[in-house]
Amino acid sequence: MAQALIIAMARVNGDSKYKSYRDGKALKQPVQEFLSASGADLNRGGCFKELEQFQNYLSDYKIIVYDGLSPESVLFCGNSVPNKKLYLLYDGGHYNVITNLKAAMAKKYICNACDTLYDNTHKCDRTCSLCTATPPFNKNQSNYCATCNRWFLSEKCIQNNLTHKVKGKLVCEWRQVCRNCSFTVTGDNKHECFKRFCNYCNKINFLAIFATWLH
Repeated sequence: MAQALIIAMARVNGDSKYKSYRDGKALKQPVQEFLSASGADLNRGGCFKELEQFQNYLSDYKIIVYDGLSPESVLFCGNSVPNKKLYLLYDGGHYNVITNLKAAMAKKYICNACDTLYDNTHKCDRTCSLCTATPPFNKNQSNYCATCNRWFLSEKCIQNNLTHKVKGKLVCEWRQVCRNCSFTVTGDNKHECFKRFCNYCNKINFLAIFATWLH
């Protein structure tokens, strides 16, 4: 467990020792120092108690352990919110580093706020729906962005809108409000006022239009 966490930290931080650690070299001293500093005792193996001790010590990281290659098989998830994530796979009493979580779980995307893996869409209550910041801002003032025609909760919120990215695009480019009909256009979806397009093929969704007429 301690070795896996040290290897994971080295990878996340771009440590030059990562390759050596991954190959099982030069780990004895850093493991001993890690155990001493965290107060964890692995003489009888390690489980939830030791994981909690490591998580309390590693306040700048979030430890997530999976018991199998399934997004639902979360064995342990730290309570901290840092962007540095240490993903481990528990396998027959051993802990291994997951270097590519999306590939391991066969999913296209991962939510950085709640660590949910998904293929198409995902709504998260731990991130701001306007600028994607985590945690979301409190509503204490309004700020308007003329580029995407949207209102934001604070100055920091609007700045995140101009710097954070979703699938390679700035949030300001990814989500915009039509000035003519006030429809929110997301991603690469086509938009023509008062017409509905399919989210998958971007062709006019006649079934949705017909359903609207029925109502």
